[in-house]
Amino acid sequence: MQLKIFKRGISYHKLVSWYSGLIKKNSPAPPYIHVTQIGDPILRHVAEPVATEILKTPEIQNIIACLKYTLKKYKSVGLSAPQIGSAYRICVVQFSKEHLNAYTQQEQKQKEMYELPLMVLVNPELKITNFNTVTFPEACESIKGFWSNVPRFRAVEVKAFDENGEQINFKVNGWNARIIQHEVDHLNGKLYTDIMDRKSLTCSCWQVVNERRGKITLPYFPD
Repeated sequence: MQLKIFKRGISYHKLVSWYSGLIKKNSPAPPYIHVTQIGDPILRHVAEPVATEILKTPEIQNIIACLKYTLKKYKSVGLSAPQIGSAYRICVVQFSKEHLNAYTQQEQKQKEMYELPLMVLVNPELKITNFNTVTFPEACESIKGFWSNVPRFRAVEVKAFDENGEQINFKVNGWNARIIQHEVDHLNGKLYTDIMDRKSLTCSCWQVVNERRGKITLPYFPD
């Protein structure tokens, strides 16, 4: 009876695939060079401050290197250590000319967009300098395939350490203030879904899903 089922319904390749699925593959150890996804407990963990005496150690510098690499690989504007599996208060942010040019001049003006060089922020602290909130669509590498309208404070002052342990202090407004608030939220175990307009949550490729009759693959790692 089993032989009949095998001949009629199960090919050799399907059998190999089924058997392979029973074998648990070794997971890589963090820091990753991919982005963790919503549901991973680390995204709800309040990240630990980086002690000054360990900032320049190979462990911390490796986390920073992986953050930079993954940020570039995903062409993202911000990434936090929890998003690569490390529970430290470190994030990287950047809004490059390439990012800026992806928007129309009207959008740039409306959203107060301007270039922000690549910055490593260790133990960042935010002080709100403009309590007016602005709401715009926002996405996250850890919530792949979705976006939602999210309110953010218009301007903040940032106090942090850079990757060399030097203290930095600067002010940002508009879109860059949004980016940094988003990343600091990650360090506090928060996601944009906690503060979004819930009715605005949208699958970013819903139209393509319809056009292709649901036959679409959503990659979790860039080509």
